[in-house]
This record gives sequence, structure tokens and C-alpha cells, in this order.
Amino acid sequence: MSVHDLNQSFVEKFVEDGAKDGHSAQNLMQTCDVVITCLPTPEASGLVVKEMLPFVAVGKIWLEMSTTDESEIRRIGALVKAVGAEPVDCPVSGGCHRADTGNISIFAGCSRAVFERALPVLTTLGRRVLHTGELGTASKLKVVTNYLATAHLVALGEALTACKVMDLDMNVSYEAIKASSGNSFVHETESQVILNGSYNINFTMDLVLKDTGLFYNLAKKLNTPLNISPLIVKIFKDGKKKYGSRAWSSIIVKRMEDLNNVDFRADGFPDELIDNEQEEKGYEI
Repeated sequence: MSVHDLNQSFVEKFVEDGAKDGHSAQNLMQTCDVVITCLPTPEASGLVVKEMLPFVAVGKIWLEMSTTDESEIRRIGALVKAVGAEPVDCPVSGGCHRADTGNISIFAGCSRAVFERALPVLTTLGRRVLHTGELGTASKLKVVTNYLATAHLVALGEALTACKVMDLDMNVSYEAIKASSGNSFVHETESQVILNGSYNINFTMDLVLKDTGLFYNLAKKLNTPLNISPLIVKIFKDGKKKYGSRAWSSIIVKRMEDLNNVDFRADGFPDELIDNEQEEKGYEI
């Protein structure tokens, strides 16, 4: 395995564990059979793939694990396919804590034949792997699921505010929501660091704005009117203005804390999420 990142300290950690320093995106494409990109924006992905394209060759596989625009992955994918390689859009979902343990979920958009070639890699990287159909389908589903997670987070801010204003015990409130039909993955995870006060979800405000923007723009391209999505984008733009683009995304609930002059603090919650699920071999779902 070879690795490359603009932050050399990240590379050094992997080299210490036995990986090779890939030195550049071009070198990775020259020397590796499977190349994985995971980048913060569609623009970044486009620039990196442009660097790699002259070195793409027949039989290679490019796995795009970034959350990106489906039309962009299809555009770049066509360039990769034109020289005989195979593109796969395979974004991940489940949070950074699950990525650390290999328990992350992975969507994969590509032909079935290519999916089966890539599956041994995907089941090593993640736990639950879903073939979503042709190239681009995984990216569409990824922005849908990210939108839902963001909507749940905003709703939690209001729910926790109501609990606090009603003078309910916040530990009990957490457990009540968790045990109820109002539960969500976001509550089970992000509410912990919200109640701790660290807000450290290891995911930033600017990335959420990118993701919610991708969902909103996809709906616009499809001429599909939406009610909540534009409001979510507006709320996060306000959050970015108040707390900064690199603030943890879960700090968006602080808008409600500030508005109502309360805080959601409770004892016994971690300042950073830890995946307590036992790691297991990945599998197709």
C-alpha cells in the first residue's frame, strides 16, 4: 500500500505502520493497480484526477470515495474509462469513528463485474458494502443520506432545547430519545459530544455546507421543489457565519443554545466519539 496527502505528517503515520510514501498522485497511479481518492470537494477531486489521467492504464481501478457531484463523477469517470481503466464512485457513510475501525459503510456505483473485482478491497476498508447500480448512483444516494443526517442534527438542536427549557434531566432525555421512535444514528452519536460540550464530530461546517449544497443542487437540476432543504442550507450558512467554516458541524445546535440562553451539558458523555462495535470482515448487503 502506498499513501499520499498534502499533509506529510499523515503520510508519515502510515509509513511507520508499513505503508510506502506515494510521493504524488501521479506516482500512485503509475505504481498501483487500485487507486483511491478521498478529497473534500468535487473541485479537488477533479484536479487530482487530472494529474493522474496521463498515467491511467488498462486494467487499473479508480475508487472515488469523496462525497462529490454525481455529474462530475460521471464526467471524470468517462475520461478514466476512455483509456481502459474502471471508475467506481464509492462514498462512505457512518462517521469518522467508524472509518477508523473499518466499520464504515460503503456505497459502490459501477458495473457488477467491476464491483466484484473491487469487492475484496471494499470489504477490507469497510463493513457494509452496497452495490448501488451504475456509476453515479452511489454519489446520489450519499448526498441523500448526508442530507437526512443534517436534518436530524438540526431537529435535535430544537428537541434538546425543549428538554432543557422543560427542566428535564439531559441524561434521561438522551436515553428516552435513544429508546424511542424519535431515535436516529445522529442522536446516538452526535448527541453524545453535544451533551459533553466538545461538539467534536471530526467533521466541519464547510463540509456540511458542501454536502447539503450538493443535495439541494441535485434537486434543482431535477426540477424537484423542496421545503426543508433550502432552510437547512440557510441554517448552516448562518452557523458558518457565527462559528466559522472549520468549526465542528455539530456546533450548529449552539444556535438554539444561544437563542434560548441555555446549554445542553450533561455528565458522563465522551468528548470524542469511539466506535464500540467489534471490527469484523466486511460483507455485501
